[in-house]
Amino acid sequence: MSERSEKFVDYIIQRIKNNKGDAAALRRADNPSTEYQSWEILAGFNIKLDSENERLPFATIAADLARTKIDANGKTLIGQAIARCYEDGNQSDQAKAKLRRLLACETTAEACRILRPLLTLADSKGVAPLNYAALLDDLLWFSHDESRQRIKSRWAQNFYGKQAEEGTDE
Repeated sequence: MSERSEKFVDYIIQRIKNNKGDAAALRRADNPSTEYQSWEILAGFNIKLDSENERLPFATIAADLARTKIDANGKTLIGQAIARCYEDGNQSDQAKAKLRRLLACETTAEACRILRPLLTLADSKGVAPLNYAALLDDLLWFSHDESRQRIKSRWAQNFYGKQAEEGTDE
């Protein structure tokens, strides 16, 4: 996890705790029609608002943090979260379909759009707090062709409960 992603998650959690107006603006950050309301807060963290591949990941994570109202970054990875939303875990056909849809994404914007309902589902099912900093890192690197496949592989490994071999690729 990058230090910037960890600091961003902490920054957003503090903003949400200290200001109900900021929390309301951030809850709308992942909606294309209302995301501009969060730009002042995002710009306060030096996020390039004119770069969709940077703005959308930060907005997606900030919006979910505002909705879930957690106190600290969690440990649950996105693949694990999808599996934990269903009684049958990674054997659930619905869970597999949701993972496949996420893995089919080819752009950062598409991944952020597909993640929005997945994050809402995880929260509604009471899945332990997500590791938002790790997910943010993944989304920020998603636009790089050489990283996208590795990120998708990691999400699938987390879903199926098989961790990457020690010392590979990271």
